[in-house]
Amino acid sequence: MVPFLFHIFTSKKKQSFVTHVELIKWCLSEDYAEEAIEALKAQKVIAVPTDTLYGFACDACSREAVNRIYEIKGRIHTSPLAICVGDVSDIKRFAVTDNLPHGLLDSLLPGPVTVVLTRGESSILEKSLNPGLDSIGVRVPDCNFIRVIARGSGTALALTSANLSGQPSSVCIKDFENLWQHCDFVYDGGELPSGRAGSTVVDLTRLGKYKILRPGSAKEETVSILERHSLLEELTAT
Repeated sequence: MVPFLFHIFTSKKKQSFVTHVELIKWCLSEDYAEEAIEALKAQKVIAVPTDTLYGFACDACSREAVNRIYEIKGRIHTSPLAICVGDVSDIKRFAVTDNLPHGLLDSLLPGPVTVVLTRGESSILEKSLNPGLDSIGVRVPDCNFIRVIARGSGTALALTSANLSGQPSSVCIKDFENLWQHCDFVYDGGELPSGRAGSTVVDLTRLGKYKILRPGSAKEETVSILERHSLLEELTAT
């Protein structure tokens, strides 16, 4: 865990972008989590560090906020967004988990892994999120700040990398400085050490199978855990 969290307040004065920076310690981060939670409940977009990359986050059940993320990134609406929850136990509210080996999700998460699961009819996710898809990518980052925010929001967060679509991902807030003005708050956890590979994305929608959709930063560890739980790799047909 990085030792400090910087809080970036954004505002516009005389049509110029002004940034105010206040240094606080991680142990005080929950004070700022409250304002982040309020911003999310007000359908705003914030930028936060995770255990892999910086991301844009909003209420996954707010159509307005989700659309705003697509606008900020210049991303087409057919490109799905993942969600983030505070704890592994929350995942079953948004996706089907009873088809998975006991203990698998707790072995993978929290961590730099996105698990793609069947959405299911019982999911409380807003239907406008990733319409037409019966699966959803789910993250529980190993990052206390975003997990506190997700818990406090009472719902799932839509989460995507903080960059323009097609551009390199961000490992420090300077990487997406041109997009600060579109966020209500930008939270700075310093330069993230995992590089730009992002999370490892694994499809777990098929019973007893797994498929790596993106190697990301933790492929070897992820595959080891999957196979330890007796899952077989689903090979791509040639």
